[in-house]
Amino acid sequence: MNAYPVVLGVDIGGTYTKLGYVNREGKVLVHTSLPTEAQKPAEKFFTRLVGEAESLRASLPQASVLVGIGIGAPNANYYRGTIEQPPNLSWKYVDVVQTLRQWYAIPIALTNDANAAALGEMLFGTAQGMKHFIEITLGTGLGSGIVVNGDLLYGHDGFAGELGHTVVDPEGRMCGCGKKGCLEQYVSATGIKRTTEELLCSWTAPSLLRSIPIHQLTSKDVFEAACRGDELAKEVFERTGKYLGIKLADAIAHTSPEAIILFGGVAEAGVLLFEPTRRWMEAYLFPVFRNKVQLLPSKLPSGTAAILGAAALIWKELEKQQ
Repeated sequence: MNAYPVVLGVDIGGTYTKLGYVNREGKVLVHTSLPTEAQKPAEKFFTRLVGEAESLRASLPQASVLVGIGIGAPNANYYRGTIEQPPNLSWKYVDVVQTLRQWYAIPIALTNDANAAALGEMLFGTAQGMKHFIEITLGTGLGSGIVVNGDLLYGHDGFAGELGHTVVDPEGRMCGCGKKGCLEQYVSATGIKRTTEELLCSWTAPSLLRSIPIHQLTSKDVFEAACRGDELAKEVFERTGKYLGIKLADAIAHTSPEAIILFGGVAEAGVLLFEPTRRWMEAYLFPVFRNKVQLLPSKLPSGTAAILGAAALIWKELEKQQ
């Protein structure tokens, strides 16, 4: 019986790291997670990661063979195979590919988590069959992966596609990157919370959200209030959609994609986010692009999406070698 190929997909997060083995059809065969322990040296993390990966690998059928490792991580540089100055990790600079070469002599590639999500979408999700699209990941922050002619856009230094750090208001909210007014400070779970706080202070209208202590307020609370008809909560999503729609109109002018795909917890707000985003996007589009670009939800399963995305990176690399 011939061995069938599998890849190891790894998503490195500030708190937890997810990993799993994925076949070419996009099925996650087995998966698990481990604490990242980001305050400790990177060398210790990768030793633990390999140990966990090998333990998990033992549960696979003997007929499988590991053909590559794909990794999604913050501030990952695809060209150099490195993680550089990552937020929420104490590591300054880690040569990930060379570190893993101590254990594996197979193809290894890494990119940031939003790029990985875009590749996962192209191989296994909404963007199957598309060659030009933008993936927007909406969680605590806003990430993006841009696909042009079927390939991720990395730019000359490996860091292209940071739509979350394009500017909405140059005198606006302070961002963790050191700039003011970045898009992710307005369109993300964090941004929704801040917009809500501002409206609670500036509006006098009653709201279900006034009963929740500010320090306990979450974007989920805002979503639930909006679903119950709360006008202030609905205004939060209107403003969030406006910021996102205007900046998507700019992104469309740069790359003319077939579609923009929204992924992540904030995108699960559904019509509350999609409707104003689409309306404002169309209003601000250069006329030649109007009514041509789809705004679509992701089809990646939320529980294993990060693993699938990381695995898709290496499957894409293996395709190039054929």
